[in-house]
Amino acid sequence: MPKVLISDNLSPRAVEIFKRRGVAVDVRTGLKAPELESIIGAYDGLAVRSSTKVTPAILQAATRLRVIGRAGIGVDNIDVPAATQRGVVVMNTPFGNSITTAEHAIALMFALARQIPAADRSTQAGKWEKNRFMGVELTAKTLGVVGCGNIGAIVADRALGLKMKVVAYDPFLTPERAQKLGVEKVELDELLARADFITMHTPLTEATRNLIDAKALAKCRRGVRIVNCARGGLVVEADLAAALESGQVAGAALDVFATEPATSNPLFGRDDVICTPHLGASTTEAQENVALQVAEQICDFLLDGAVNNAVNMPSVSGEEAKQLGPYMSLGTKLGSYLGQLSDENIRSLTIEYEGHAAELNTKPITACILAGFLSPQLETVNTVSAPAVARSRNIAVTEMRHDRQLDYPTLIRVTVEADGHRRRIAGSLFGNKRPRIVEIAEVAIEAEFSPHMLYVRNKDKPGFIGQLGRVLGDALVNIAAFNNGRTGPGADAICLVATDQPVSEAVIAQLRTMSNVLRVRTLRF
Repeated sequence: MPKVLISDNLSPRAVEIFKRRGVAVDVRTGLKAPELESIIGAYDGLAVRSSTKVTPAILQAATRLRVIGRAGIGVDNIDVPAATQRGVVVMNTPFGNSITTAEHAIALMFALARQIPAADRSTQAGKWEKNRFMGVELTAKTLGVVGCGNIGAIVADRALGLKMKVVAYDPFLTPERAQKLGVEKVELDELLARADFITMHTPLTEATRNLIDAKALAKCRRGVRIVNCARGGLVVEADLAAALESGQVAGAALDVFATEPATSNPLFGRDDVICTPHLGASTTEAQENVALQVAEQICDFLLDGAVNNAVNMPSVSGEEAKQLGPYMSLGTKLGSYLGQLSDENIRSLTIEYEGHAAELNTKPITACILAGFLSPQLETVNTVSAPAVARSRNIAVTEMRHDRQLDYPTLIRVTVEADGHRRRIAGSLFGNKRPRIVEIAEVAIEAEFSPHMLYVRNKDKPGFIGQLGRVLGDALVNIAAFNNGRTGPGADAICLVATDQPVSEAVIAQLRTMSNVLRVRTLRF
C-alpha cells in the first residue's frame, strides 16, 4: 500500500480521499526541517501547501518518494530541479484557487482606487476626513494584466465586466486566445506606458524575477497603481517604495512579498500601500478545492500511473496510462538495448513513431526510451529525471511521426548517433501487447526481449551458428531462443540469443576469439 505524508494543513476531506482509495496517510504538520528529513524516507508521496520547504537535503533523504503534490499553484517552496534529478514528480493544483486569487486582486484594486483601508482607519479613529480620501473610478480605466494564464484571464474577464479596457502582456498568449478573452495583446513596454492599473499574474522564474524595477516603473504613466497577488519577487520593493515617494506610482496593493512571512518591509507604514498576508488563495472554497484536488492527483499517480498538472513531466490521464503501458514498456526496452551497447560519447537520439504509436501521446514513451537508454550508466535515472539528464549531457532528442505504409500496425524506431557510430533498433507490439524487436541496424530480425540475452554481430559464414552453440553448450548455457538476421548471403549478420542463465565473462571472452565474430555483448532486460 502506498504511503503519503501530509506536512501542511489541508482539509480533513483530503485524508478521507486517501483512505477511501486505499492509500495510507499520516498527517504531521509544523515539522522542522530535521524532523521532516528524519521521517520522509518512509513515504511514497508528500502533500504540502506553502509552509513545508522541500530542499535537496529533504529529497536526498526521501529514498521512496515518487510524488510531491502542492495544494496550490506556486511551487517556489519545492526545489523542482532537485526533485526532477531524483525522479520525483512535482504536481500543483493550478485551477483550484484561480477564482479566489482573481477575486482578491479585484478586491485590492477596488480598495486601492478608493483608499478604503486608510479611510477605515481614519474613520474608526474618530476623524471624518471626507476630503482627504478622493478616489478614482475603475470604469474606462486601462488595466494592464501581466501574465494572462488561468488567474490573469479571470481578472481580465471581471475587469471587462467593470467596463475597463484590458491590455495583456504574456509571451504565451496567442492572438486567437486574446481575441476570445476580449483583451489586447501588447508588449511589456507598451503595457507599462498605457496602464492606469497594473496587476501581476505570472509565475516567478529567472525571466520574471524583478520584472517591475526602477527602470520599468519609470516607463509607467505617472499615477499608476500596482496590484501584486502573484509572487513577491516580481517587484523590486525598494524601487516601488521610491516610486511611491516621488509620486510616479499613486498606490500599490500587495498580497505577496519577496520575503515571507513579511515582518518588516520598506513598503510598510504607508497610507498609499495596502498589504495582506498572502491571502490570495485563502477562502474556504479554495482551500477545500485544492486539498481535494491534490489528494486525487496523488492517488491517481500512485495507484494508476496517471500524471495530472505535473510541472516536471508530461501529463498522462488514467485512461492514457492504461493505453500507453505496453508502449512505454517497449520504449524502455528499446532504449535499454541501445544503452547497453553504447559506450561512446552520445550526440543524439532520434525517435520515430509509426502506425498506431504515431497517434498517441508520445512524450511519456519518449521519457521511457531515455530512461531505458541512460539506466545502464545511471542506475537512479527514471522517466521523470531522464529528459533533464539528457539535456545536461547535451544529448539532442528528436521525435518524428510518420504516416506511411508499414508491415506492422505500430512501430517505434530509435537511432543513436555517437562519435563515429550509429546504432538503430525498431520494435513493435505483438499478440497481447508483447514488446518485440523487429529490426536492428536495418537488419530485419524478430525477437522477444528476455532477461538474459547475447548480442552477436558476425560475418555470415557456414558453420558459425553451430560453433556458437557448441561454445555455449560446453559452458552449460542453455539456449532458450535463437534469432538471426543478415544484410545478405555472406555479409554482416546479427544473432540475438536468449539464454536461461547469465553468460559469464569467460564465455564472452571465448566467443570473441571465434573467427568471423565482430562484436559480442551481454544484454539484460
